[in-house]
Amino acid sequence: MFVAGVTVHGSVSAGRCAIRVGFASHTSLFARRASRLRSHCAFGRMADVREEEEEEELHLSDAVETSTSHEEQSETEPEDGEEEDDVDRAIVELAEGDSASDGQEDGEDEEEDTSRRGDWLHPHQVDDSDSSEDERPSRNTVGNVPLEWYKDEEHIGYDKEGNKIIKSKKKDELAKLLDKVDDKNAWRTIYDEYNDEQIVLTKEEIKMIQRIRTGRYPHAEINPFDEPFEFEYKEGIHPLSNAPEPKRRFMPSKWEAKKVVKLVRALRRGWLKLDKEEEKPKVYLMWDDDLHTTDKTQNGLAYIPAPKPRLPGHEESYHPPQEYLPSEEELKAYELMDEEERPNFIPKSYDCLRRVPAYADFVRERFERCLDLYLCPRVRKNRLNIDPETLKPKLPSPKDLKPFPSVLSMKYRGHTGKVWSIAVDPQGRYLASGGEDGTLRLWEVYSGRLVEMWRLGGPVHSVAWCPDSSKKLLSCSVGKSAMLIWSKLGGELTKAAVEEHLKIEEQQGEGQQYKWQPLVGVEVGLEILHRSEVSFITWHHRGDYFATVSPGTGGAAVLIHQLSKKATQSPFKKNKGQVVRVLFHPGRPIFFVATQNHIRVYNLVKQQLIKKLLGGSGVLTSMAVHPGGDNLITGSGDRRVSWYDMDLSTKPYKAVRYHDHAVQAVAFHRSYPLFASASDDGSCHVYHGMVYSDLMQNPLIVPVKILRGHQRTEALGVLDCAFHPKQPWVFTAGADADIHLYTNN
Repeated sequence: MFVAGVTVHGSVSAGRCAIRVGFASHTSLFARRASRLRSHCAFGRMADVREEEEEEELHLSDAVETSTSHEEQSETEPEDGEEEDDVDRAIVELAEGDSASDGQEDGEDEEEDTSRRGDWLHPHQVDDSDSSEDERPSRNTVGNVPLEWYKDEEHIGYDKEGNKIIKSKKKDELAKLLDKVDDKNAWRTIYDEYNDEQIVLTKEEIKMIQRIRTGRYPHAEINPFDEPFEFEYKEGIHPLSNAPEPKRRFMPSKWEAKKVVKLVRALRRGWLKLDKEEEKPKVYLMWDDDLHTTDKTQNGLAYIPAPKPRLPGHEESYHPPQEYLPSEEELKAYELMDEEERPNFIPKSYDCLRRVPAYADFVRERFERCLDLYLCPRVRKNRLNIDPETLKPKLPSPKDLKPFPSVLSMKYRGHTGKVWSIAVDPQGRYLASGGEDGTLRLWEVYSGRLVEMWRLGGPVHSVAWCPDSSKKLLSCSVGKSAMLIWSKLGGELTKAAVEEHLKIEEQQGEGQQYKWQPLVGVEVGLEILHRSEVSFITWHHRGDYFATVSPGTGGAAVLIHQLSKKATQSPFKKNKGQVVRVLFHPGRPIFFVATQNHIRVYNLVKQQLIKKLLGGSGVLTSMAVHPGGDNLITGSGDRRVSWYDMDLSTKPYKAVRYHDHAVQAVAFHRSYPLFASASDDGSCHVYHGMVYSDLMQNPLIVPVKILRGHQRTEALGVLDCAFHPKQPWVFTAGADADIHLYTNN
């Protein structure tokens, strides 16, 4: 049923709720559902009602008898004129929503219900609308059988006598429309599908629907609120509750404190703003793009307009100034140029605009412009105004990192060829150097005096002092030999001790692969013969072991020698790559082997590979270990100096490329936080390299000084560098046959 936008299906049950429908069979399926729904709403209001007293039950029974007598009187139909007047009045009231008339009719309804039910009715007392006493017998007796089962039949069910209830002939929409126009009660007529009947709703039922639509109770006599209860406590001495004061009334609330903390945190972080943002003035550009096509395109990308072509200048005028016109020599030069190098436009002068010919490249330029607009990709680049000073790393001032070598204090001259290697004795008093002229020279550091010189018959490529200062031994590599020579320092007692150390027994020298023999031409010396030329020699910190590198030997390129036993052993059967340098760890049994591309770290006790450090793109030329043993620097042919933190990674922690040519040597200072690199560009760079004991703090590497003074000879510059063991001084050996000493003052 459609009444003022409300849909109601089926018929409405009749009972004590004062709902009467003027049709014979009102016990259809919807009637039972609707009455059950209203009874459910009514019983929901009765959940809080207390048990009624015996006196209320007597009043209720009287109301039922009165209602029954009233039903018999109401079955008589009203006259036609009166019924039409009532219908018209109901239509006007429903359309205009006259509250006054609603109240008056509600009052009349209440009087009528009072006459039916009795003198008094409890506001929450509602009868069960599903009771079988007040429902008329249903015309269709099929029960809850779905009507769709009869969709293919001529009938819709059976009556009490067992006769078929034949379906009425359905009218078309036009006939229905005409019937609605002719019938005054069409607006309140509904169709009962279950019994195949047309039912006209009464005025009371329409009012009930209106009350349901507005959210009120269906029955006007129901009062949802209880009667007020007055209570007086005049003679009371104590309060109603004698419970002690709760703790929450005099103790600060923990939850309120947490809430305050959250609010304070939100204010500090800017999540809550107490001040309202100032409204921006609603201004706009009058000639701006209304469609905002320049902001974003259909695919969500920012639209970038094409660059505009260059505007024509004075040289493209038909009569340009004289300074824009090319001379005859320039025209001839243009003709001799290639087409690609020749300018696209050559200015010409005409007397008037009528003499200007058509532009020959007009079509080609327009076509190329269209191609640029269609195919050329465009990218928006944001220009950032960055101060170059802010990009520089914040490093400490070199003045705060003193002392470090900065002044050339002394030159040691005497070699006639390149000085390949230098070494300072452990006490810092003497300097040993070996050069291309085949001599090994011993210098006094403080005076520059030449103390001793040995001619060894070949170029000396590497020089190293024995760490045991009591032996006063010098080691060097000459050709295929590694030589140990007494430095003639220390007197006769030292000489006797050195002779005892270098003494060779005949039984030890017979069965060895590498021969140990006395050095001829030297007062006290020893020689170890190798299979190929020895390029480098280094000592263990205890002074008993030393290692040599002979790259041309293959698997035996690295040899470790023991001076006390006069024994030689090859720790590696095969070397992966050409070995360049080897070093002992300053405190632990660890051995570093540097090839041209990698640095392998071995544990001599466990005889296993610990770590493999990756080199750069250039060939490694030199290597040095920090006195702490956890850091390493290398020099390479690609002008790079790399710092490795072995606890951090296998890749360089920092790599600097400040030299202009290949790096030939690197060195650490024994006690000061300094390291240096020597290059073929003729300079030696000094760095401040501080290693902290805190493992969470990275090393500090700062370049502090560039030392120059050597001359490049045959594309070679500084070949070696070494620090003084006690002073912040550095020695450099160059290809110009000079040795320089740089001090801090």
